[in-house]
Amino acid sequence: MDATTVAVDLAKTVFELAIADVQWRITARQRLNRTQFGRFLRQTAPTHVVMEACGMAHYWGRVAQGHGHTVTLVPPSYVRPYVRRNKTDRADAEAILEAVRSGQIPGVPVKRIEQQALVALHRVREQWMTTRTARINALRGILREHGILLPAGARAAVQAVPTVLEDAAVPLPAHLRHVLASVQEEIREIEARVATLERELRALADADPVVAHLRTIPGIGLLTATALVGTVGHIHTFRRARQFASWLGLTPREHSSGARRRLGGISKQGDVYLRCLLTHGARAVLLAAHRRRRDARPMTRLHAWAATIHDRRGHNKATIAVANKLGRIVWAVWHKDVPFAGSDVLEPAHL
Repeated sequence: MDATTVAVDLAKTVFELAIADVQWRITARQRLNRTQFGRFLRQTAPTHVVMEACGMAHYWGRVAQGHGHTVTLVPPSYVRPYVRRNKTDRADAEAILEAVRSGQIPGVPVKRIEQQALVALHRVREQWMTTRTARINALRGILREHGILLPAGARAAVQAVPTVLEDAAVPLPAHLRHVLASVQEEIREIEARVATLERELRALADADPVVAHLRTIPGIGLLTATALVGTVGHIHTFRRARQFASWLGLTPREHSSGARRRLGGISKQGDVYLRCLLTHGARAVLLAAHRRRRDARPMTRLHAWAATIHDRRGHNKATIAVANKLGRIVWAVWHKDVPFAGSDVLEPAHL
C-alpha cells in the first residue's frame, strides 16, 4: 500500500480511515470495526497514524506504536475548523488529515497506561467526594426543615449527626431517623473508600521522583502532584513556562485587532480539574503568607510576592495570579528535574 499517512476517526465500534500518499492525496478509504482495525495496524507497514486525542486515542496509540507506527494525536478543538459542511465520519477523517498537513497543530503525547490509571484514580475520588458532599447537604437540608442546624464544616456536621439521631428529645419520626442513619453510614463508607484510594496514590507518589520534586513546591500536595503527572505526561512538550500556564487556562483571554490589544479574564482552557487544584493551592499559599505576616515571621520570596499581589489587586485576582505562578514553577521544577529551590527566607526587615 502506497500510504504515508493514515487519518483515523475513532468511535466505539466503527473506525473511518482516510489513507493518503506523500502528496497528502487521499488514495483509499476504509470503514473498519475494532477487530478489523487491530488487524489493519498489524498488517500495515510502519506509517504515520493520526487520530483525535479522544478517550480511546491513547489506547489505540499505544497499540499502533507497538506495531512500529508513528502516532500523532491532535486536539479535537483544532480539528473542528477543518470540517467541511456537514459533520460525518468521512468528513472528520479528512479534517484530521488537513489539520496535520498544516504543520501548525501541536500534538498530544500518547500516555502510558500508568498515567491513564493515575488519572482514573483521581476521577473516581472526585466522584466519591461529589457524592459525599451531596449526602451531607441532604442531611443538612432535611434536619433544617425540622429545626435542627448542623455545625459548619463537613467533618463537624457528619460527627454531629449520630448525637442528633440518638437524642430522644429531638422531634424526629422513627422511620426518618433510620433513613438519616443510613445516609450517615453511607458517608462514612465513602470516606473510608477515599482514604484507601489516597493511600494508593501515596504509594504511587513515593515511587515517582517527579511527584517528590513537585511536592516541594508550596501549595502543591499529593493530589495536585499526582494529577499533574497523570494528566500532563510529558512536560517537555511545552517549550516554556508561559506555554504551560496557557495550556492550563491560567493566562488572559485575548481579543485584539490592529494596534489595540485587549486582555480579559483567564481563558479557562485545558483541564478543569488541574486548574481547580492549582487554584486551591494558590489559596493555601495566600493563607500562609497572611499568617506569616500577621505573626511577624520570616517569609519566603513566593509568600512575599503573593502578599504584595494580594494588597495591590485583591484576593480573587491574587489567587489566580499565584495559581499562574505555581504552574510556571511546576514547569521549571519538572523540566529541570530538580526540587523547588525558591524556599529562601526573607527577614522582616527585607519585606
